[in-house]
Amino acid sequence: CQLARADVETESMHRLTVLEMELLRDHLALWKGEARRAKASEDQLKQRLQGLEAELEGARSEGKAIYAEMSRQCQALQEEMETRSRQLEQEMRGLREQLETCQRKAEVAQREAEQALREWDRTLAQLRTQVADMEAKYEEILHPGLALGEAESHQASVEGGCAETPHQAQGAAPPVWTQPPGSLRL
Repeated sequence: CQLARADVETESMHRLTVLEMELLRDHLALWKGEARRAKASEDQLKQRLQGLEAELEGARSEGKAIYAEMSRQCQALQEEMETRSRQLEQEMRGLREQLETCQRKAEVAQREAEQALREWDRTLAQLRTQVADMEAKYEEILHPGLALGEAESHQASVEGGCAETPHQAQGAAPPVWTQPPGSLRL
């Protein structure tokens, strides 16, 4: 029962670790997609900014106002992107810590399962030894009684001159053993 529970716990921890790793992969894929979109947005903004700079050469006064506004928006977007990047890095650190924690827990669970198996093997060996000792004691108890009964039976057949077996001489039925003494096993 402990072995099965340890197996279930080990399997549960393994499944949890696998699920968390898949979650990390999914998060990483989302982050990569978001980074690609941010990069595409940045590239688009850069292209747009270059176009505006070309127009600025033709219309300097109006261009300066537009350029200033676009610069402000670009700065705001860069700041927003940097903020988001820092947030993603923090999330990634947190997920790495969670993964490390889960891996440590899985290792502990595996060690506990191995210890439980060793204890189970040790208990089983002790029980087998106890059964073997009990069988030996049982045989010691049975053999002197059987030897005495056979000796009396043999003496009676010698005195009576018959060639019957000890069981036949006593009129006894054959023994009712389904297994010979000492053959009891777990």
